Amino acid sequence: MRSHGYIAERSIVTAVHLARAMDKPLLIEGDAGVGKTEVAKVMAAVLGTELIRLQCYEGLDVNTALYEWNYQKQLLRLRIAADERMAGGGADPASPARRGDGSHGDAGDEADDSLEDIIFGRRYLLERPLLRAITRPDSAPVLLIDEIDRADEGFEAFLLEVLSDFQVTIPELGTIRASHRPVVILTSNRTREIGDALRRRCLYLYIEHPHFDKEVEIVRTKVPGIADRLAAEITRFVQALRRRSLMKPPGVAETLDWAQALMTLHREALDPETVTETLGCLVKDRHDLRELEGGGVEEMVTAARTA
Repeated sequence: MRSHGYIAERSIVTAVHLARAMDKPLLIEGDAGVGKTEVAKVMAAVLGTELIRLQCYEGLDVNTALYEWNYQKQLLRLRIAADERMAGGGADPASPARRGDGSHGDAGDEADDSLEDIIFGRRYLLERPLLRAITRPDSAPVLLIDEIDRADEGFEAFLLEVLSDFQVTIPELGTIRASHRPVVILTSNRTREIGDALRRRCLYLYIEHPHFDKEVEIVRTKVPGIADRLAAEITRFVQALRRRSLMKPPGVAETLDWAQALMTLHREALDPETVTETLGCLVKDRHDLRELEGGGVEEMVTAARTA
């Protein structure tokens, strides 16, 4: 994982290894920006396989996550078939084939059945993330179900069934089973509690905000060329922010954005004016921003520089 730019403790590495070795989904919880989603991305890179991502949101339904029929292409195929029948003299609604009361009735029914088989075939099926993860023929992908806490309980119940057998039933096609079980990562920001049934199905990992040395190493790794002094000052300032009562404390993603911004401005050390001007890289809530702009920035900068 380190070779792919992810700085991880042994607890994270062990959980990832066990999830893969035991064929169990891994549920990762933690505050926004601590690197939950990045675990799945790095796993896909390490395994050399495809990352398939299902982004959850309120109102997510089964069709959006699993499959849909390409109605536009189906309608186009039906129109082409109708035109072909017209050209062949077989599309007249009054003809025996259409009425089913003449010698061509069976042939007409067979043609209709054949057309139905065609338009409800795999070529007209739009595979959404869950079905795509099941039908990949060559190797097991990494399936990332991101922010499962944003989906409703009904979708969570459906997900339990899919993760149990890695198979789905499509009425027009039958049951489709996974030839390679995907590596499944679920993430949650804890905006709501995940049900016990889903938790029992998964291995569990909670990722905390990184400690000082780890976050400095992350900054150095992700922002090439940054001076050691600036990386340390940035990390001290951000970790001091997290200790304040903010609505949305900055995560590692915000730390990296801020470090990149300061590098872009050619700063080699923190100063109160620059910090105030670039707080929008760290603080993403207007109430938090107003609280910090009201005072305290200069003291925090001084503490970050002299620690």
